[in-house]
Amino acid sequence: MNGSSQGNPAPLTVTSPDLAGGTFPREFTCDGANRLPRLQWSTPPSGTQEVAIEMLDPDAPGGTFTHWLAYGLSPGMSSLAAMPANAAEGVNDFGRRGAAHHYHFVVLALDARLGLAAGARRSDLDSRMRGHVLGRGELVATYQRG
Repeated sequence: MNGSSQGNPAPLTVTSPDLAGGTFPREFTCDGANRLPRLQWSTPPSGTQEVAIEMLDPDAPGGTFTHWLAYGLSPGMSSLAAMPANAAEGVNDFGRRGAAHHYHFVVLALDARLGLAAGARRSDLDSRMRGHVLGRGELVATYQRG
């Protein structure tokens, strides 16, 4: 494992033109078209071999709820508008949402290729990433059903 990935990861700046004002428009939720908002992030640190994204909801009643996982993203990427063919998506948790929730898009620059097949759970992704995070950035947006 690369020693530089053990301490504090380098900061990544994560933004989205679709989440202006820090709120989720309905079209990006299951109440609307359920589309993925466009994400943009700063250049990952040198040595990055893969980029992974987790969309998490820590306000869920049963604890942090995983809404979406993407991994196997090219280290040269700095934005995402749709899933590229060479990347993979994991499975989300199943549960209900009610009150306002904060949705965290976490972008992680990794010093290794994870080699995870499509359909991995967040626990699999997190355990494979442990000790390999070179950079980390987060974008938070809220959504409340109407």
